[in-house]
Amino acid sequence: MADIAILTAIVLTVITAATPLLLAGIGELVAERAGVLNLGLEGMMAVGAVAGFAGAAMTGSPSAGILAAGLAGLLLAVPFAFLVINLAANQVATGLALTLLGLGASAMLGESFIGKPGVKLPSLAIPGLRDLPFVGPVLFGQDALVYLSFLLVGAVSWFLFRTRAGLMLRAVGDSHDSAHNLGISVYATRWTAVLFGGFCAGLGGGYLSLAYTPLWTENMTAGRGWIALALVVFASWLPWRLAVGAYLFGAVAILGFHAQGFGIRISSQFISMLPYLATIAVLVVISRNKMVLRANTPACLGRPFVPAR
Repeated sequence: MADIAILTAIVLTVITAATPLLLAGIGELVAERAGVLNLGLEGMMAVGAVAGFAGAAMTGSPSAGILAAGLAGLLLAVPFAFLVINLAANQVATGLALTLLGLGASAMLGESFIGKPGVKLPSLAIPGLRDLPFVGPVLFGQDALVYLSFLLVGAVSWFLFRTRAGLMLRAVGDSHDSAHNLGISVYATRWTAVLFGGFCAGLGGGYLSLAYTPLWTENMTAGRGWIALALVVFASWLPWRLAVGAYLFGAVAILGFHAQGFGIRISSQFISMLPYLATIAVLVVISRNKMVLRANTPACLGRPFVPAR
């Protein structure tokens, strides 16, 4: 029984570490499938974290916090979308500026919330099933955002590869000129994809301040937005691979802490480095598999659309 309890605790912490990466990554995957590279995920997650914490703290409702987090990410995506889609601004420079804006704005807005108790997102325990050993707490005792992340993976996969609208979105990312000539609105498609990505990034940030650690601290995203960007490439723009990658990185993130719990002496600084070392290693491995990248990379990724006059 003790072994089962330890295994359950490890799996639960992996799920908690993976969920914000999965939420932010699935939104970015849709945006990149439409041909827009958004390097502002870190800033969107930071703003979502402070908005989620503030919304829940002021209303006493974690549901209000979830909504506030998603809307905050979406609102921050609006100026980004206008600049890179309508004004054809450089997507890399604009995304980096968005990250700096989001980190600065979250620090300023969250200053009054530092040290204050938060409202934790409750688990949706299913009566009768929640008490089953291992399976109960892992599958039937999670919070709403964990289940939403699972749902988004399936919904996005179905949308991209089983619907006409998903085919149109992928067509915009593969060749925006051809899509435009076929009568597809490149602007509307990319706006929708970027706003969806911003909403999901906000949810990922909100998960950090509502479920992962129900409190607000400056820079609590700790680079997770950059890891989510790397996960999209790791997944070769496929939703199910993104889910596998998110849980793999979640396991790496908590591996060192559990190793310390078992008496293995590991430097805390090295533990903090593990997720980023894994990110670099994965990107190196993927870069060598050029056939996979060439087959799945949206051809217009990062390229602005300027219709011929």
